[in-house]
Amino acid sequence: MKIKDVVKIIDGEIIVGKERINEEVNSIGAADMMSDVLALSKPGMLILTGNTSTQAVRTAIVTDLMGLVIVRGKEIPPTTVEMAKESNLILIKTNNYMYSTCGKLYSAGLRGIDEH
Repeated sequence: MKIKDVVKIIDGEIIVGKERINEEVNSIGAADMMSDVLALSKPGMLILTGNTSTQAVRTAIVTDLMGLVIVRGKEIPPTTVEMAKESNLILIKTNNYMYSTCGKLYSAGLRGIDEH
């Protein structure tokens, strides 16, 4: 599934990384605790999170994630947006809650790393 498909399914908005809309997403995860992301993520994943801090971007960089999907319509601080830009990290925002966002993407065929 491509980034542009993810955005459409979750009624999202690309904040950073619009030039990457045709890249393939192979797997996805969801976590608010960055320690879970560090322990359970694989390179190239998208992570759904409500964490809008620069720490979320740092964690994404360290784990070589494709990007972050910020759920619950949370405002993303300018410092977080800027760090994502500098790191070429995709940053998407949706007003949907994490549970429903996961369900929509799962129903559309996107799977987590535990199902690959």
